[in-house]
Amino acid sequence: MLNVRRWGAVVLACWLALMAAGACAQVAPMRGTAAVAGTTLSIDALYQPQSIIGTTPEGFAWSADGGRVLFLWNDEGRRFRDIWVYEVATGRKSRLTQLGKNGGDDGAGVSQTVDLGGGRIAYVLGGGLYLRAADGAVAAIEAGYRGVRQLAVSPDRTKLAFVADLPGDSRGRVMPGGVLLVRDVAAAGRKARAIAGGDDPKLYVKDFQWSRDGRAIAFDLADDRLMPERDIHYYAGGKLQDNRVARAFPGDETTRERIGVVDVASGRPRFYDRPDVKGLVWNYGLSGDGRRLFINSSDLEAKDHAVDVYDVASGARERFYGLRDAVHLRPDWQVEWAPDDDGLIILTDRDGYLQLYHQKTAGAVPRQLTSGKWEIASFSVDRDAGQIYFLANEAQLAERQLYRVAMAGGTMTRVSPKTPGTHEPVFSPGFSHAASFFSNDVTPPELLMLDLGKPGDAVAVTKSPLPGFYRQTWARIGYMEFPSHVDGTNLVARVSLPANYDPAKRYPLIVGSVYSDSVRNQWGGRRAHPTWGIDQYFVGQGYIVINVNVRGSWGQGRAHNVGQHHSYGETDINDLESGVRHLVAKGYVDPKRVGIWGSSYGGLVTLMSLAKKPGVYAAGVAGAPATNVWHAYPSEMMVAGPPTGADMPGRYEAQSPLFQSKGIADPLMIIHGSRDPVVLYSDTVAFTEKLIANEQPFELVTLPGGNHAWASDNLAQTRFAFNKMAAFFGRYLKPEQP
Repeated sequence: MLNVRRWGAVVLACWLALMAAGACAQVAPMRGTAAVAGTTLSIDALYQPQSIIGTTPEGFAWSADGGRVLFLWNDEGRRFRDIWVYEVATGRKSRLTQLGKNGGDDGAGVSQTVDLGGGRIAYVLGGGLYLRAADGAVAAIEAGYRGVRQLAVSPDRTKLAFVADLPGDSRGRVMPGGVLLVRDVAAAGRKARAIAGGDDPKLYVKDFQWSRDGRAIAFDLADDRLMPERDIHYYAGGKLQDNRVARAFPGDETTRERIGVVDVASGRPRFYDRPDVKGLVWNYGLSGDGRRLFINSSDLEAKDHAVDVYDVASGARERFYGLRDAVHLRPDWQVEWAPDDDGLIILTDRDGYLQLYHQKTAGAVPRQLTSGKWEIASFSVDRDAGQIYFLANEAQLAERQLYRVAMAGGTMTRVSPKTPGTHEPVFSPGFSHAASFFSNDVTPPELLMLDLGKPGDAVAVTKSPLPGFYRQTWARIGYMEFPSHVDGTNLVARVSLPANYDPAKRYPLIVGSVYSDSVRNQWGGRRAHPTWGIDQYFVGQGYIVINVNVRGSWGQGRAHNVGQHHSYGETDINDLESGVRHLVAKGYVDPKRVGIWGSSYGGLVTLMSLAKKPGVYAAGVAGAPATNVWHAYPSEMMVAGPPTGADMPGRYEAQSPLFQSKGIADPLMIIHGSRDPVVLYSDTVAFTEKLIANEQPFELVTLPGGNHAWASDNLAQTRFAFNKMAAFFGRYLKPEQP
């Protein structure tokens, strides 16, 4: 039995009660939760155009008065998302658009919407911008611009800003890039004005934000002109293709970011020079009065954290905050202006855990507002009430719950309900409510409405799963703690057990999908890949599935994550082995039937585990494996270190499976898309050439034209690749058939 703290699951009956009553009382900790018995679903059945888990509600956008929220959803579980609205006062939910065709499976639907007031909304469909009037009439606007994104209405609701690709050239071809445009909301016939960006697709607006008075916009102008371009040749569609991308390796020139402020009326921008022009910008923001600008940045390796404040009118700069940590790994910093522009609120792990600090003046000692051996993921400042709302794992490591604290510090209040899980809130103007994207281990994502004036009060707006969801048997999810077998560090794992788990049996185990930050109380654990279905399939077939919060992960403090410094394929694989050893020692797992899989960095971990720990795993599947750290993104230098120094090339070779391949003796499958610009398919070819030369058997599954997120390109490819993986593990781990 799982003799651990039960963090994750809340009984399904509680969720159904929440659906019916709009609230849910705290549920006693449970070992695991499963729905009523039903037929175990195949991979093909789990990944369907009409998904059994429903369609995730996304794109929450509030009206100016906070009385209603727009969101994108499909109530039939299909891919196409239309625009819906929820009225806070009445609790009424309704569908505003009927744009989907062919049953709602023709594309992903509306990608963003905003409320313009007066019953009007703007939205993006197929990369184009549309305006829906109060009477429901729809008109396409801004013809010539495609790739429209980042819709944002000015605080006074008079102007709409957005980023779009450049107009087509003389041949009518759309030029990729990113130009910032502004249009008057009331003047429907007047075209938008370009106020930042230009005619070079390598010089583009990355993101932007309105000033509080709507007179100016601060923006991040990204410059890729010095970055190398690389051709990724591949065969697809019966012919040779070329995916030419701007792609830097460690040591190459990379994207340079410039922060500017543009006066909306005149269109005249001003840029603010940073001391480290190659450094990374994490966020930036104008003060409430528009007179000052902060830039939160660091060097490429995230070792030097700096916050500079500029006088907007003169451009004068002062170093407001700075801290250097030679082994720091994670740039989880966030900065915002304090109420009344009284200094800055800084999220930093300077004292060991990511907590909130208030610093009033440049160079002053920051005053800590929150404390504890838990971490804050993000925060928002309610300037009018003088409060800070933040997401944290104070309840348990795997959760993201919503709290608030006064600017004076002191006692914090939990705002989200007692139901375990993960919240991603979007706050209404005035902070009266929050529209929260919520899920947990047994609940697919839903839209919850949180009343911030009544902590713990929540209304379920959507009910996304299809009726068949409740007739199926799902995994029992639990969490366990155990020490590292190498250095005794406390580790945490998310464990999925078959619903009919029998403690008298020894089960085959699958470790993965391995990655950092993989221990999360939310549906599917990780959202980067659609692994919820393959995990449920494995458990339904009689496997146990485990994910470990390996070193380098968020949530357990700086001392925990810096253990990954210069240690790809070393500390992380030891942590995974500790999880295997613990389950074997507890009698859950047959040590001869353990498999491991992961993609990208997880593919690196899989290959390194097989190479350095022969016999621990009976089989491994590496998806899009990062075999060569020399070809990683420059940002990976945060962990791997720079490509220079007395310990090179040894340091990079020690962290690259390409140079460790001789140790692989256990069965291996590699799955990789040939178009991948993130982890190059040519690196997989180089790796397999070494295996062939050394007469080491393996299986290679090539996905023609497949991208880096190979399990997300399309459903046919998802089913094909996951079926290949399942058959491979089935041959070597031999689970008992249910």
